Amino acid sequence: MTKLTKRNVDVRCLDKAQVEKISGNKVKQVVIVKTGVETELAKKIIKYIKDSKLKVQASIQGDVVRITGIKKDVLQEAIQLIKKSIDDFPLQFQNFRD
Repeated sequence: MTKLTKRNVDVRCLDKAQVEKISGNKVKQVVIVKTGVETELAKKIIKYIKDSKLKVQASIQGDVVRITGIKKDVLQEAIQLIKKSIDDFPLQFQNFRD
């Protein structure tokens, strides 16, 4: 865990399985790193955006939620809204506008 935090990997995106005893005093645990947003969380994000009445469009594209809008300021407001409302899963934001 400490090595992952040193490498800026958020520990909240790890799925831990049960600890298995191998032999003697050695144990093994399978850890899965989650990538993308699950459909439940994506629907929750879209609901927050639609309830906020911002002039943006949100859509689910695979395991990514894409938000499009005309003005950059409105998109930044949407990012701030999502950061405040979702804190149980680490999110990353990418800006494709120049």
